[in-house]
Amino acid sequence: MNRVQKIAAGSIAVGLLVLGLKFMAYGLTGSIALYSDALESIVNVVTAVVALFAVRTSAKPADADHPFGHGKVEYFSAVIVGVLIVVAALLILNEAWHGFMNPRVFNAAPEGLLVNGLASVVNGAWCWVLIRQGRRLRSPALVADGHHLLTDVLSSVGVLLGVLLAAVTGWGVLDPALAALVALNVLWSGWQLMRESVGGLMDTAVPEALLGRIRTLISTNAEGAIEAHDLRTRHAGPMTFVEFHLVVPGDMTVSTAHEICDRLERCIRDEVAPAHITIHVEPEEKAKHSGIVVL
Repeated sequence: MNRVQKIAAGSIAVGLLVLGLKFMAYGLTGSIALYSDALESIVNVVTAVVALFAVRTSAKPADADHPFGHGKVEYFSAVIVGVLIVVAALLILNEAWHGFMNPRVFNAAPEGLLVNGLASVVNGAWCWVLIRQGRRLRSPALVADGHHLLTDVLSSVGVLLGVLLAAVTGWGVLDPALAALVALNVLWSGWQLMRESVGGLMDTAVPEALLGRIRTLISTNAEGAIEAHDLRTRHAGPMTFVEFHLVVPGDMTVSTAHEICDRLERCIRDEVAPAHITIHVEPEEKAKHSGIVVL
């Protein structure tokens, strides 16, 4: 089990711990807002399981049926997580509606609020680990899980403050109102996650800043060639795909052209790793005079 898989497995353990703490807090208070917070934690556990499956599958090497690897499964998992987040939001909205129609008296027990606060601290620490390590290890599944936990932390803090305010003022309607706000926040989080994941499935190009660095690397390390054009990039999980056409003098030997390609591949992989690089060598009459000029 590699580091990404270990972190994903850790998310399941943390999710179960937080789930238990939040339902304990709801049991001590009877607050609909805290109940909605606990419902969201169920989704956290399910998404952690989905993320573990995704990172284990994406780590498999390329095979005859999947010659470009299994990296895109992480985007599928992120879409599934987004759908589950939306389902959780609808469940919370349903509870909030019943709370408006049939107001309940809740007990703002300090023990319950402290337990919920402890759950938020645990979640906050873990979401920082997920986002930081997910970006370092280039795992969309871990980053997606981390961002979802971050929205959970923010909504939990808001719920705690709101429940305290409801207890101090005696405005019971604040309890279901807070639950509804949590649902809207969760819904927005699910939408953002699905939008980003669909971008990965649709082979969205790398960010403009990274694309600029790749163009510069080609321009400054392709000595002996004439130009490069038709540069295309995309992500598939942790893997970055880079392909372009390299124009060389017509009388250049295959061996020399191959040396230039090897040099370019090394430079690009130093900047973007792991990377799958495809270079199509063309003679000078194929030059378009509109691509990347070799310095």
